[in-house]
Amino acid sequence: MQRVGVAILAKAPVPGLAKTRLIPHLGADGAATLQGWLLQRAVATALRADIGPVTLWCAPDVVHPAFVACLSFGAVTLRRQPEGDLGERMLAAIAESSTPAGTLVIGTDCPVLSSDLLRQAACSLLEHDATVVPAEDGGYVLIGMREADHRAFQAIDWSTERVMAQTRSRLTGIYLRWHEFPPLWDVDRREDFERLAKHCPEVHTLSPGIEVRA
Repeated sequence: MQRVGVAILAKAPVPGLAKTRLIPHLGADGAATLQGWLLQRAVATALRADIGPVTLWCAPDVVHPAFVACLSFGAVTLRRQPEGDLGERMLAAIAESSTPAGTLVIGTDCPVLSSDLLRQAACSLLEHDATVVPAEDGGYVLIGMREADHRAFQAIDWSTERVMAQTRSRLTGIYLRWHEFPPLWDVDRREDFERLAKHCPEVHTLSPGIEVRA
C-alpha cells in the first residue's frame, strides 16, 4: 500500500487552556493532565499504525515540553498550527503533506481511535477521494483526503453537532467519492470522561493525579 500521512492537530496541555469544558469537573490542572495523556496516546497510535509519516501540528507553538517529549516516541515531525479556524488548519495539514496517496487528519480527543482503524482509513483512500470517521456528538474524529480541497471545509459550523451533516453535504456537493466509518466517541464533557475512566482506568493514576470533583 502507498504510504499515507497522519496529521495530528493538538493543543498544548496548558492549565486553563486545555480541555476547558472539563475544567469544572477535573480542575484546570487535571484537564491539562488529561490533555497530555490524550496527546501521547494519539501520537503512539499513529506511529503504531505505521502507514506513513506522522506530523504533530502544535498549538500555540512547538516548544511545549509535551510536544518535544513526543519526539522520543519515534519518527514524528513537529509543525506549528497556522492561524485560522479548524477547517483552515486541517486544510493546511493536508495541503502541506508529503504523501501523494493522501493524508489522515485526526485530533487527540478520541482515545478509542485505534491503529487498526487508521490502517483501514488509509486503505479506503485507495478507492475513495475522502474518508471520514464521525463522532457520536455530530462532529468527526478523522477526515482523510487524497488531495486538499478547500470546499470540503467551507461554511462548516465547527464545534457544533452540525459538523458531520454539513461535511456530508460538502463532499457530496463537490462530487467526491467518500467512505464513512461507524461513529466513535470523544472526550469533551463530564459524561465522556466517566466513559473514558471505565474504558481506560489508568487515567486515574496520571501524575499529577486527576482529582475528579463532585
